[in-house]
Amino acid sequence: MAPENPISKRRGHDGHDDKDRQLDDFRAAPESDALTTDQGVRVDDTDNALRAGERGPTLLEDFHNREKITHFDHERIPERVVHARGSGAYGHFEPYESLAEYTCADFLQEPGRQTPVFVRFSTVQGPRGSADTVRDVRGFATKFYTRQGNYDLVGNNFPVFFIQDAIKFPDFVHAVKMEPDNEMPTGASAHDTFWDFCSLQPESTHMLMWLMSDRAIPRSFRMMQGFGVHTFRFVNAQGRGTFVKFHWKPLLGVNSLVWDEAQIAAGRDPDFNRRDLWEAIESGSCPEYELGVQLVAEEDEHAFAFDLLDATKIIPEEQVPVRPIGRMVLDRNPQNFFAETEQVAFHTANVVPGIDFTNDPLLQGRNFSYLDTQLIRLGGPNFAQLPVNRPLADVYTNHRDGYGQQVIQPGDSYFPNSLSGGCPAHAGSGDLSGVFRHYQESVAGEKVRVRSESFKDHYSQATLFWNSMSDWEKAHIVEAFRFELGKVTSDEVRERMVGNLAHVHGDLAGAVAAGLGLPAPQPDPTVPSLSSPALSQENLSAEGIRTRKVAVLAADGTDVAYVEAMRAKLTEAGALVEVLAAAEGSVHGEDSAVLEVDRALPTMASVLYDTLLVPGGKQAVQTLLDDPAAVRFVEESYRHGKPIAVQGDGERLLVAARVPGEVLNAPEQGVISADSADEAADAFVSAIERHRFMRRPGLLNPGAVD
Repeated sequence: MAPENPISKRRGHDGHDDKDRQLDDFRAAPESDALTTDQGVRVDDTDNALRAGERGPTLLEDFHNREKITHFDHERIPERVVHARGSGAYGHFEPYESLAEYTCADFLQEPGRQTPVFVRFSTVQGPRGSADTVRDVRGFATKFYTRQGNYDLVGNNFPVFFIQDAIKFPDFVHAVKMEPDNEMPTGASAHDTFWDFCSLQPESTHMLMWLMSDRAIPRSFRMMQGFGVHTFRFVNAQGRGTFVKFHWKPLLGVNSLVWDEAQIAAGRDPDFNRRDLWEAIESGSCPEYELGVQLVAEEDEHAFAFDLLDATKIIPEEQVPVRPIGRMVLDRNPQNFFAETEQVAFHTANVVPGIDFTNDPLLQGRNFSYLDTQLIRLGGPNFAQLPVNRPLADVYTNHRDGYGQQVIQPGDSYFPNSLSGGCPAHAGSGDLSGVFRHYQESVAGEKVRVRSESFKDHYSQATLFWNSMSDWEKAHIVEAFRFELGKVTSDEVRERMVGNLAHVHGDLAGAVAAGLGLPAPQPDPTVPSLSSPALSQENLSAEGIRTRKVAVLAADGTDVAYVEAMRAKLTEAGALVEVLAAAEGSVHGEDSAVLEVDRALPTMASVLYDTLLVPGGKQAVQTLLDDPAAVRFVEESYRHGKPIAVQGDGERLLVAARVPGEVLNAPEQGVISADSADEAADAFVSAIERHRFMRRPGLLNPGAVD
């Protein structure tokens, strides 16, 4: 048994002893929340510097002015090299069942017990000022404030990565970042250095398939999967290990934007994903995710056609199903973006007893890199004391001093000692529950700089991904490759990349080559025919339309009764309905009924909504027909595959927007035309639930893929 800690008896976790706390009783309460200096001195004027005479020189003795300007001059810190643009939220996680059979991690032992979390979503390539809806990987990092200390599950919205070994990470980042001579493009991978790197690094091919798919432009953080990427290890109380892959599944389903929509959204609202997350939490529509795991017994480590330690590979769910183990709810927005979202520090090596590493070479390198970057970005070694990073578990260390030290630590700072009662002491040799013990395994081998032969298959899982896509998903992947490689100026890089795609699938390589004006390469006859239905977004939808945003186009003469009836039915189903008109205020129906306008149409765009409702009314429809913005709104909604419901004369807007005649009333294509809300509501809700109708006439390019 460890000796009693005398320090813990005389001071609290924040380092203030009882005497310090007693001083609070003697501090005079301020008369009001008046502005003060950093020293608590109240200030009567912060608009004018102290000067000699009304037009005289500013005086150096103005300590408030000096403090204010000095703090402002130093309020920026280095931004993250990658994942610079982020958005965060607090919440909690609770397990469905005890995982004691596999892990002794405390937060996974008791069903229903809540563990606080902080989650940060992010893009990778762009700086803090870039847009949300760029084609990019998204970070999905979760900090669990467990009773055994902080555990960070640092992941992405893709289950694989570009490289297999972390020593290549600086090369990858240098390649994907803006070109060094002109620092362009911002927040995009469509440039020479990135594609030059990837064309010379075939191990990136699987990740490229994900990046060129619609997974790279999620509809929202609330509708985006997350993955731990690496193979980790659960360790139970008996020391037995089990390989584990982590999966986050959004309960709203997995949904994406389309590329044209994403580009428009970047201009209309570059904070599209940030705003969506913030507003959902503020409105009480809290995002929810299910945590699942793929578990592999240690004796089955080599039972697959790929290496479990290869971060460019997935375990197909048909081989190892994902087991749901818990639920996370995000229910509180940060109070200060800088203090919380910007200063939060995630680290793959922040693990707790029961969770350990494997010999994944990418993971091993990340375990070094995260801490190293945080030391410089957050000003020194004490960043773990910042409120957002501070564990809820008690902290007793012999660390001292350094920049940003906030804890007053009396006593001695070495071990062993006798002057402080030997505290803090080791856990001892008795009860070691809750103590981190590294997983014991035999390690032997020569020091070599080589890659395992089991890591050398770079194309089969890229083919698996391609084979698993629906026809419209394949078409979008082809369009993405054409767009990205179309921005590349080097013919050699283009040709080499298309040559790599021939090892994925001949149809893919041929379609991309045709779009670039290149000859189709010879397809690889050895490509496998396996597929995994779990990879297609067509199979990842969810029931219900909760939080889906419905735009209603209105003008004077609108059928107000129809709008109100549809609004009631859609709101009851969980959707958010907003009325748009040429100007804010209200519009009047044919029967003098009044309809309040939520947004002015010139400030909004179709890409900011999930679906469209066009009510009838001859006068209103004619007004909308005369407004190019309204016609464009309808045209984009159709072209982006969104559900559309129209009433009566509203069908004229579909014609003006060049919607093909055969789908003017085709519920199977997500276009519903009905005169009454009772007729339209159920079909419209069902259409919204499907999210997109990407097989509409005119949306697919039949020649894109065979």
